Amino acid sequence: MTILVAYDGSADARAAIEFAAKHLTAEPAVIVTVWEPLLVQLKKYPLAAGAIDPGTEDEAHAQAEQHAKEGAELAVASGLSEVTYRAVADNESIWKTIVDVADEVDASLIVTGSRGLAGVRSVLLGSVSNHVLHHAHRPTLIVPPAPKN
Repeated sequence: MTILVAYDGSADARAAIEFAAKHLTAEPAVIVTVWEPLLVQLKKYPLAAGAIDPGTEDEAHAQAEQHAKEGAELAVASGLSEVTYRAVADNESIWKTIVDVADEVDASLIVTGSRGLAGVRSVLLGSVSNHVLHHAHRPTLIVPPAPKN
């Protein structure tokens, strides 16, 4: 059995990893960060074509790799074992990519934070966690934000 944790570097994603490590039994875990290639961005936001710098695709991939690695390090530090990580290109939508990777690794559980780095986009388009919850055919745990002290 494998736990798939969606991680984008946000505080809520960190809380999701920490919660999973604290409350779930030790199972192999895959930390996944989804990034959007240039062509996907152009399809989604055609009016922004002139504002998108083609050189940013390599940077986006590198940043996603770094986020995934950071998430894996956090998972290990929080107590999860057998942790691997992946940065996966989004070909359609972030939530669908998460669901597809969960299917690929036959995850016993998908863990995600309730809010990510999408901010205003999630209000307009619906949150990634909400879409994962309603489209995944496997158990999904959505971890709310950590309480503010």
